[in-house]
Amino acid sequence: MVLLTGATGYVGGRLLRRLERQALAVRCLCRNPEVLRGRVAPGTEIVQGDLLQPASLGSAFLGVETAFYLVHSMLAGAEFEDRETEAATNFARAAREAGVRRIIYLGGLASGNSLSPHMRSRAETGKILRSSGIPVIELQASIVIGSGSASFELIRALVERLPVMITPRWVHTAAQPIAIEDVIEYLALAIEVQAGDGLIVEIGGTDVTSYLGIMREYARQRKLRRWFFAVPFLSPTLSSRWLTLITPIYASIGRCLIESVRTPSVVRNAEASGIFRVRPAGLTRAIERALANEDRWSAETRWSDARRPGAWIAASEPGPGVLSNEQATRVPLPADEAFAPVRRIGGRTGWYFGNLLWRIRGLLDLMTGGVGMRRGRPDPEIPLPGSTLDFWRVQSYQPGLRLRLLAEMRTPGRAWLEFCAEPQGESTVIRQIAYFEPRGLAGLLYWYLLWPIHEVMFRGMLRRIAKAALNPAHPLKGTVAPTKKVTV
Repeated sequence: MVLLTGATGYVGGRLLRRLERQALAVRCLCRNPEVLRGRVAPGTEIVQGDLLQPASLGSAFLGVETAFYLVHSMLAGAEFEDRETEAATNFARAAREAGVRRIIYLGGLASGNSLSPHMRSRAETGKILRSSGIPVIELQASIVIGSGSASFELIRALVERLPVMITPRWVHTAAQPIAIEDVIEYLALAIEVQAGDGLIVEIGGTDVTSYLGIMREYARQRKLRRWFFAVPFLSPTLSSRWLTLITPIYASIGRCLIESVRTPSVVRNAEASGIFRVRPAGLTRAIERALANEDRWSAETRWSDARRPGAWIAASEPGPGVLSNEQATRVPLPADEAFAPVRRIGGRTGWYFGNLLWRIRGLLDLMTGGVGMRRGRPDPEIPLPGSTLDFWRVQSYQPGLRLRLLAEMRTPGRAWLEFCAEPQGESTVIRQIAYFEPRGLAGLLYWYLLWPIHEVMFRGMLRRIAKAALNPAHPLKGTVAPTKKVTV
């Protein structure tokens, strides 16, 4: 039995498919099993558990021989190092108590004395896992190049949008980027590698370059003429804020990437070639692969799959004292047809009403360090639970019946947006409910001061959704008048 943590993340999601193709018995440890249901092979087991809650881990490790540790948060805020330490400690203890024979961990490749907090945390995680006494195979990777990776989407957006770039010093730091396909191959083969008392293996592609080198190669393959001018004074904070304006990467992710890439990440020990049957690709081939897959709507996994620790459990349902705004309208169509515009909402489809205001709200969120609207949605037709939907995340989805979104923008409280379809004879009533659980006085002021805007936006949105259902070829034609019900 193989235990996989991080199966909802960028690397873990791809490794899951690779392990399933090997016909291995796979068990996924997941905080919210709903996110993985429908995405795993029939024989794959899903167990609910949280690495920050030790009591929830016992059953997940029973009968496990190999356990993958692919958990790392770039979204947990100032306390992320403590949480990373706690999660790794709980994992190591549970693995030891269950008699796990091998741990496989994907860490970061870096050298030097001034590691960034995230690179330092990855190194510390490796030490904690080894302290369990279980043989650990730690693969230390440089920049990962692949469709949907944070690094690649950052590079892609910069090169596509800016013919002239003012580049800070960190873009010149030496790195040895590796294709995501090769990372997955190393991880999958590590199950059978003779580990002895454990191994630390540095992995990278065949080329030593830098972020600047990656951008130049990207521009060459896309046949774009680009000019780069170096400046010495852009700090990581300023750089990350600037990246939020140009790229889909929001400030917290951008700062983590920049702080980490300031340290060289070059393979110094090439023993991987003698241990693994992997011949990694060079930079040219890695970018070719990524470009071939980047424009597919249904990319395997994306950087934005990552979530804050505990977010799903803490925000599973609106709690007591919730404020709400409910709108309803009757559509003379079966539920599946009436609900079709709802399941397509967001991303390139937009929000049916007030799209400019939605974009302004997203820009304000970006400027204050939030996620903004640039994540879009990975699938234009099906809002899979756990997937991003602009600055929301899909919390639950029942085809033709219900869609609930959990807000990930910055607000003084917790927010949800829910759509429900209620079949009534040959018609369907569509209900749209905005929930808000305020946090203190700031939360109450936020709700009531924005009440007039929300009232206009929510009524207009439901009216346009009904029009789109009645006129799928011309979604903004037709007339349907919504009714309103508001509760506080």
